[in-house]
Amino acid sequence: MDEELTPEQEQARAEKVGRWIAENDRFARFLGIRLDEIRPGFCRVSVPVTADLINAVGLGHGGLTFATADFAFAAASNSHGTAAVSLAAQISYPAASKEGDVLVAVAEEVTRSKRTALYRVEVHTGEGTLVGVFTGTVFRRSDSLSGRLESD
Repeated sequence: MDEELTPEQEQARAEKVGRWIAENDRFARFLGIRLDEIRPGFCRVSVPVTADLINAVGLGHGGLTFATADFAFAAASNSHGTAAVSLAAQISYPAASKEGDVLVAVAEEVTRSKRTALYRVEVHTGEGTLVGVFTGTVFRRSDSLSGRLESD
């Protein structure tokens, strides 16, 4: 699905994919993750750290940080309109979030070929503390998201 499009058409497609993913990712909606910005190969999302998302030692749950990064990764990697599925993902937690923080995850494409792509996602608190560094690799399937986008 890497046909020649104008930058405006690429952006329109990325926004349509972003809306579709945000509407159809039930887990992200359950956690309260919001899609704030999307461009081809790029996505920024955010989520408030509420009392329900705190772990047993009183810190923001690492699963929330991972899920927030993963949602940004999914949106960025599918933003080109080609179905992309995760092959591998990993995260490091250089610091912890706390109740009341807002996590902001920014996914950026590092490299993309016909079949695979690599993304880096940084998760910061709203105050700028780095709480997660995520990398993910996707397999870019041969099918387009067009049919899925049109049916919703």
